[in-house]
Amino acid sequence: MHTESKIVEIFCLVDDFYKNYESAIKGHLLQVRKGQRNKPSRMSASEVMTIMICFHLGGYRCFKHYYLNYIQKHMQKEFPVTVSYNRFVELMHQHTMPLAMFVKMSCMGDCSGISFIDSTAIRVCHNRRIRSNKVFKGKATTGKTSTGWFHGFKLHLVINDKGDLLNFVITQANVDDRNPGIVGTMCKKVFGKLFGDKGYLSKSLFEFLFNDGIQLFTKIRSNMKNQLMTMKDKILLRKRAVIESVNDELKNLCQVEHSRHRSFKNFFTNLLAGLAAYSFFDKKPSLHFQTVQSNQLACFI
Repeated sequence: MHTESKIVEIFCLVDDFYKNYESAIKGHLLQVRKGQRNKPSRMSASEVMTIMICFHLGGYRCFKHYYLNYIQKHMQKEFPVTVSYNRFVELMHQHTMPLAMFVKMSCMGDCSGISFIDSTAIRVCHNRRIRSNKVFKGKATTGKTSTGWFHGFKLHLVINDKGDLLNFVITQANVDDRNPGIVGTMCKKVFGKLFGDKGYLSKSLFEFLFNDGIQLFTKIRSNMKNQLMTMKDKILLRKRAVIESVNDELKNLCQVEHSRHRSFKNFFTNLLAGLAAYSFFDKKPSLHFQTVQSNQLACFI
């Protein structure tokens, strides 16, 4: 369960961001028509976004149970004024855009020169229920990973050696991982060495990233000629599993993947809140380097 100090930390960061966000978009909003109701909500936007993020840190599986039985009963000191559950769901959908901006601007880490890239499947339903799924009809697609076919979306991630998220992109399931537009978008602030799996093995992608000062490392297929690689790079490539651990924590701890969504907005909001919650983890999967000899390097997860 998240502590009071963690809630205060999240609220302060969210509140500071939202004040800047509100002042930035103030001049671009449509004017309220005469006679139109514009009654402010009882709960502030910072409180709504904080609750959305804290849900993914609290260990709960059902948001309705979390809001009614934990926030309204045990968190009255932190949130003295709350709204009904149905009204809170409406407020969640209204604050999807500022939440996305908060994740992109305040929850991303800094590149250290060693980065890892990967994509993971975000399933929205079981494969047997693809044709009967109506919530994501026309939005979700069917794709394939190393573990088999799935229906939903793809979450593309780039992390540094400390386990911090550097960038992310959400696409449909049938999008190729080697798409230069997607990889280029994620790697705008990345430099140095980038390690990926065989799904990123592409000569054109290697040249595309190399022109931007990024050196892509992947394993080769069995029918390909071996390439020269330093021992340090070989060790780092073997430790690419660190991003698999990040994907595992996002799915099992932050709950970015489940099949109980009732709308696409709910899916997108849940995914963004889970990514934001991950950035507040005290301990993330990371690499620890230790020099054994002058020409050797040991790397531990």
